[in-house]
Amino acid sequence: NLKFLRRLVTLLTGTMIFGILGIFVLLVLRLQQPSIEIPESLDLPDGVAVQAYTQAPGFIAVVTDSNQILFFDPETGTLRQTIEIE
Repeated sequence: NLKFLRRLVTLLTGTMIFGILGIFVLLVLRLQQPSIEIPESLDLPDGVAVQAYTQAPGFIAVVTDSNQILFFDPETGTLRQTIEIE
């Protein structure tokens, strides 16, 4: 029975090591994915830092660090509307 227990502990140790290595590899691969690029065609105002970006079929929305939401036309990249966030 002692041999069986020793083999069982060794097997479980190996399983834990491979599991931790697998999780580490998945995290590294997941974190290396490139972030979404903001199109260069957008006419962002000078001195504006982008906090968030979203794209829909009819518009592109950019949230700025100056508490504004800027709506752009997806085809031309021109600014359509600005909303101030209070």
